[in-house]
Amino acid sequence: MNSGLVVVDKPAGWTSHDVVAKLRRLAGTRRVGHAGTLDPMATGVLVIGVDKATRLLGHLALTEKVYDATIRLGQSTDTDDAEGEIVASGSAGAVGDDALREGIAALTGEIQQVPPQVSAIKVDGKRAYKMARAGEEVALRARPVTVREFAVSDVRRHGDLVDVDASITCSSGTYIRSLARDLGRSLGTGGHLTALRRTRVGPYGLGMARTVERLTEEFEVLPMGEAVSVAFPRRDVSPDDARRIAHGGRLPAAGLGPGPIGVFAPDGTLLALVEETGSVAKPLAVFV
Repeated sequence: MNSGLVVVDKPAGWTSHDVVAKLRRLAGTRRVGHAGTLDPMATGVLVIGVDKATRLLGHLALTEKVYDATIRLGQSTDTDDAEGEIVASGSAGAVGDDALREGIAALTGEIQQVPPQVSAIKVDGKRAYKMARAGEEVALRARPVTVREFAVSDVRRHGDLVDVDASITCSSGTYIRSLARDLGRSLGTGGHLTALRRTRVGPYGLGMARTVERLTEEFEVLPMGEAVSVAFPRRDVSPDDARRIAHGGRLPAAGLGPGPIGVFAPDGTLLALVEETGSVAKPLAVFV
């Protein structure tokens, strides 16, 4: 099996681990992992690494993500999404468009965000969701995240409930469930997420994604060199520099930014990912 990435359109009801387990069987290798977890309720882009490409995943997980979301105002749940139990209700019928715009504006840009109680974040070595489900109160700290765009496409009103459809572009580590919760909280109505579809992870969008059914019929892998060229700046080097980087050596910086940067041999083979620090380019991962 060739090393590379598989961009999956995750179905609803599957965990990210379910997808990894399925692709391990299809790829015939245990070396399969994913970049950026999607909750079971969510659908859309899940980037999977096969074999050597698992070493790319940590770098890809840090890239920008885009989601299509539906937020329901007027109800709060214990998970901040539709999978949880409703714990509070407050009529959103009187929420006007101006108040909605102001609430969304306050959640756009560089913000401090408290993750959901039911999340995979570790507190004192234990997963927050396990503590929450055991009835423990989890004290999660606010973290800096960036919401670059929070664009509303539709508002649907049903008596005391208001459903808001939005496209959200954000940094890694942003919880869309928390945005739903915080929007509802700021408007005094409560809020939770009822639908979520990830449409892009870094440069990998739905146009490149394949359903599990299609992958079962034809298992397609995006070769590592192509995957890196799409995601990161590319540097082609001489035979001498190729030998140096293949043995973990450093190169002079080429002014391509901090990194990661893909380094390619004269024949087009991916050699490594490097980062530039001052006047040198240091390997982050060597693939040959």
